[in-house]
Amino acid sequence: MHRARAVTVLAVLLAATGCADVEGLQSEGDRGTVHAPRTLWEHIRPSPPAPDQEPGTAAVVPGLPKVPQLSMGEVNPVDVVRADVTSAATQDGGTGRLVDPRAPQRVALCTEAAGGGPDCPVRPPVLHDLTGNGRDELITAVDLDGRLSELRVYTVQDDGRIARILSRRAVLEGVEVAAEHLAVREPTTNPDYVAVSDYVWDPKARIMNLAQLTLDECPNSTATPSSGNGTRCTR
Repeated sequence: MHRARAVTVLAVLLAATGCADVEGLQSEGDRGTVHAPRTLWEHIRPSPPAPDQEPGTAAVVPGLPKVPQLSMGEVNPVDVVRADVTSAATQDGGTGRLVDPRAPQRVALCTEAAGGGPDCPVRPPVLHDLTGNGRDELITAVDLDGRLSELRVYTVQDDGRIARILSRRAVLEGVEVAAEHLAVREPTTNPDYVAVSDYVWDPKARIMNLAQLTLDECPNSTATPSSGNGTRCTR
């Protein structure tokens, strides 16, 4: 009886004082009260986008000739980007919903020289099969102001027309491709992490769709301040 009572008293003491460690019993203090989430502005909803105001949809780039051999290696990347951003800016009326308003003016700096010339903000093209059909897609970006960029991915459709299958305005900490995945790394306000958006080909929607959004630790858990908000991982 005495042993049973001692065990009961010890259990009560543990429950009252908290967890025990190698130094003895320690109190964890008041854990506070758990509250249910509070929804803010629950009666206010944004208007749905118009059919031509959705950046996450495939769009044939107007004004470009068809590609007879269905090979993206035959096209001029600067011509593709120029036609796309000009059309997008016209469609959204300069609101920036489809493309940054500065993009057409930036691309206007490109010349007929190889790679668009020294002042061309269009990044060197990368050809990689993201759709799994054996044909390479065109991956490039327009650098807007030294920090923000317009990432663009294009494919050649079976009819030879060039279509945009991904557009993303972002601070491109890094862009990676592996098989049919394209990952975009962006800085966060936490110096130890970068945000990673993983895009994969959606054969039904015919676009690159966001499949996963994760946080990744900066290499070696070190980061340095970048211009503006956020951090830049050191490598």
